[in-house]
Order: sequence, then C-alpha cells, then structure tokens
Amino acid sequence: MSLARTALRRAGAVTALAAAGVLAAAGAASAHVTVHPENYAKGATDGVLTFRVPNEEDTARTTKVQVFLPTDHPVLGVLVSPPRDGWTAKVTSTKLKTPVKTDDGTITDAVSEITWTGGKIGPGQYEDFDVAFGQLPDTDDQLVFKTLQTYSDGKTVRWIEAPQPGGDEPENPAPVLKLTAKTAGDAGGESGTGAAGSGASEPASKAPAGSASASSDGSDSTARGLGIAGLVVGVLGLAAAAFALLRGRSGKAS
Repeated sequence: MSLARTALRRAGAVTALAAAGVLAAAGAASAHVTVHPENYAKGATDGVLTFRVPNEEDTARTTKVQVFLPTDHPVLGVLVSPPRDGWTAKVTSTKLKTPVKTDDGTITDAVSEITWTGGKIGPGQYEDFDVAFGQLPDTDDQLVFKTLQTYSDGKTVRWIEAPQPGGDEPENPAPVLKLTAKTAGDAGGESGTGAAGSGASEPASKAPAGSASASSDGSDSTARGLGIAGLVVGVLGLAAAAFALLRGRSGKAS
C-alpha cells in the first residue's frame, strides 16, 4: 500500500512539473520584441511598422527602447508618433554609403536609430511604438531591426540576433520584417502589401493597458507541444499509480 501511494505522489509531482513547463515555455517564447505586421511587399510605400515591446522582468520596469534601422538597405521617410504615455522619441540619422535614387530625387541620409525614453512598461505589460515610413527597400528579402531594451534596475537586453535559415530561433532574436515579392496590384509602387495582402497594413491592434503580450510564432507552438507531451506522460503516470493502488487494495481484501 505504501509503495502505491509513493508512486501516486511521484506521478502527481511529474504532472505538476509538466504543467509548469507548458506555462514557462510559452512565456519564454513570446517575451521578445517583435515588429508588426510580419511582412510587407518590397518597395512598399506609406505604411506603418509597430514595434511591440513586452516587459519580461518581474521586479523592474522598461524605461528605454532603442531600435536600430539598417542603413545598407535603408527605410526612407521615417516618422514617429507624437509623445504619449510619457514616451518621447529621439530620431538619429546617418549619411548613407550608397545614396538611394527615388522619383523625388537622390536620398543621401536616412534614419539609423530611434530611442524612446520617459515612459515605463511595468511587469506583465507591453507597449507599442509606431513608426511610419515613406518607402521600404526593394533589394532584400528581410529587414533586421536590432533592439536594446533597458530596465529600471540597469539591465539591458540586446535583441540583436538575426535568425538563420532552417535554424532554431536565437535566444535573443531581433525583430525581423520579411519583404515579399510585389504582386500585380503593387506594380505601380503606390502602396505596400502587408499581412492581409493588399494596401498598406494597419498597425498592430493594442490590447487593454496592462495586458500581457501574446505571440503566435512557430517557437511558441513548439514549446506548447513539448509541454503537452509532458502532461500526457504525467497523466499516464497517475493512471499507472492509481491502478497499482487499487490492485494493492484488492490483494489485501482477498
């Protein structure tokens, strides 16, 4: 009888650990900085990129966000939103090594960094930072926006790792915007194609203040799958322990 009860307790512990693994894995997979929408057509014009910054610390607040824009394939005509929620933006431009020719003339300078300060993102919360653009490059398949996130305790998280084709997601992935081939409707170059496939995409919708960020990338699904597998193992262990307990009682009664 005591052996059966011990097995039952151990199986219960395994199930609890598996359940905790589901929550921990899902949270870790969705805690990084992301850009929305996830894709635009190459050369898209007059659109908006939204950088979603979740707070992954339990005891510190995010007080500074720095997004670095690529200058080898520059984003042209960058504009930021007016100050809100205490946040103000500082825009830094740099001279391009290779000027970009447009219908309006040759562009020699482009925005290379945007720094937001003055606001706060508390534990379990996120903030959306909108950046409007005039034109995206049409010579690359993706844009990597390296990002630094600074907390009130002095810690800085460097979201600067670019994903590798066919590889696992990096530990600190940078926000990545995929550039897709133009469709027939984009031939005139007047509008970009976002996630919906037509017209300039709207910024990512914002959840009520104080809500946690949610992510739907493949790594999140993988984490949940592994956690569910652990739950299945734990449930099977509970069933086996219960069977052993009943068997022991049956043997004692006979």
